[in-house]
Amino acid sequence: MKHTEKRIRLISIIILGVVFVIIGKLYFLQIVKHDDFVLYADKQYSKPNNAIFNRGSIFFETKDNRLISAATLKNGFTIAINPKMLTDEEGIYEKINAIIPLEKEVFLQKAMKKNDPYEEIAKRVSEEDGKKIEGLKIPGLRLYKEQWRYYPGGFEASQVLGFVAFKGDELAGRYGLERFYEETLSRSGKDLYANFFVEVFSNIKKTFKDDEMEGDLISTIEPVVLANLTESVRKIQEKWSSSETGGIIMDPMTGEIIAMASVPNFDLNNFKNEEDVSVFRNPLIEEVREMGSIIKPLIVAAGLDAGVISSESTFFDKGSITLDTKTIYNFDKKVRGQVSIQTALSKSLNTGMVYIFQRLGKEKFRDYMFNFGLSEKTNIDLPNEGQNLVANLKSPRDIEYATASFGQGVAFTPISVIRALATLGNGGNLVNPHVIKRINYKTGLHKTIDTKPLRQVISPETSTEISRMLVEVVDTALLDGKAKNPHYSVAAKTGTAQIAKPDGGGYYDDRYLHSFFGYFPAFKPRFIVFLYTVHPKGVTYASHTLTEPFLDISKFLLNYYEVAPDR
Repeated sequence: MKHTEKRIRLISIIILGVVFVIIGKLYFLQIVKHDDFVLYADKQYSKPNNAIFNRGSIFFETKDNRLISAATLKNGFTIAINPKMLTDEEGIYEKINAIIPLEKEVFLQKAMKKNDPYEEIAKRVSEEDGKKIEGLKIPGLRLYKEQWRYYPGGFEASQVLGFVAFKGDELAGRYGLERFYEETLSRSGKDLYANFFVEVFSNIKKTFKDDEMEGDLISTIEPVVLANLTESVRKIQEKWSSSETGGIIMDPMTGEIIAMASVPNFDLNNFKNEEDVSVFRNPLIEEVREMGSIIKPLIVAAGLDAGVISSESTFFDKGSITLDTKTIYNFDKKVRGQVSIQTALSKSLNTGMVYIFQRLGKEKFRDYMFNFGLSEKTNIDLPNEGQNLVANLKSPRDIEYATASFGQGVAFTPISVIRALATLGNGGNLVNPHVIKRINYKTGLHKTIDTKPLRQVISPETSTEISRMLVEVVDTALLDGKAKNPHYSVAAKTGTAQIAKPDGGGYYDDRYLHSFFGYFPAFKPRFIVFLYTVHPKGVTYASHTLTEPFLDISKFLLNYYEVAPDR
């Protein structure tokens, strides 16, 4: 009797296990593979053995959590002819050309290939136009269902999104998110019509193997903010005839990239027309620059945190200082005498930063710079991140550290700079910049990107003090106090750096990189904004090129997100 009960129990367990496997497989087929089956069911127009292009989607997310398509698939047709069956080629051309533009000479050349049963005459024809052409009912004319990658925003976030293109025989993501998340966005294209029971009783892990990594991307990019930033950098570029302009808007507390834009950019839907392929690269991630005076707040914060200065500390400004036979000057070469560190920050005095470096010493100065993440990559989820150039911070000479204290002689990617600067306002934490907030897998599961900070760089007290000092810069010094916002505390700093000659022979006398950063509300910031423009014409200082755009962006963000005033 006991033996019979054990057998019944064993059989029940086996039956129950099989039921769970079948239910799991049905879920897999009906839910996970639903879109694929719909796609393949739509292949009545397709050429035999020709897989329709399929790929996961990328979405922007609005401030109220609505998903907006950033990279998707567009449906349409490839139009082909069988020249053997055509009569009155001229008449056929006129009928088709009335719906979609065709080059007559090319069409007639293909139509005359009477020994060729298949010649394509048009690709990526819209569904509407395709159905009109189908309605002509021309013998020898065939329509084949087609899907292709489509970017509704066109130029917007082109270097962030990247695109899909062939490299040899492989069709895959080549730049931006399309490349970085290739494994997630690509589709395996395995046979959907395999025997069901073979699938059911095969290894379950194998069943889900091709799909466990496939999914859609939900980005941190807010589309309205993106449009505003894109227009802002475009206007800066046009007004000052710069060679390059870019900007990043980030949540300084989490590292979420709310918007990222640079110009020149390109149309994602027509990237094949670009002659200069360098425009495909994302300079905010890939290029390193000497950033100039926006590095100074990091030096002041290091001095405050180490206890070697306070905002009221004073030093004697001679207008210049000589180290290792090299003389460093302030921007105007004026002698100001005894001045405070706050004045050095507000007036952007190079001599003040050198004074702080000397109080810190080379080793401690280097440690703070490296702790701000300026010697390492941010590991943002975009490809080809550049490597910062910080060899001067390993020099035995004082002069290299002195020039680094005001942002020259060392070069950083914009993304690493905004991450370092975010520590000033977020309580001293080094965050992880990221463009994707969530991955929705085809299996129904999802992954949320971790936003925990990497490490504490400066103390919360130092963060508060440097923020107060940067608010003082805006309220009293930036545009002589005209930039002050009466309802919001804004912490900000400009930067003007000489551009190094490419042959290593010093710096240009008339070429500058202008930069600007600011975060607000200063003591519990919602946003940090970084702007830069390369070689603007007819102007020397960043305060003239980037202050107004920054103020416009800050006002827009505060209004758009309905941020409560803090003063």
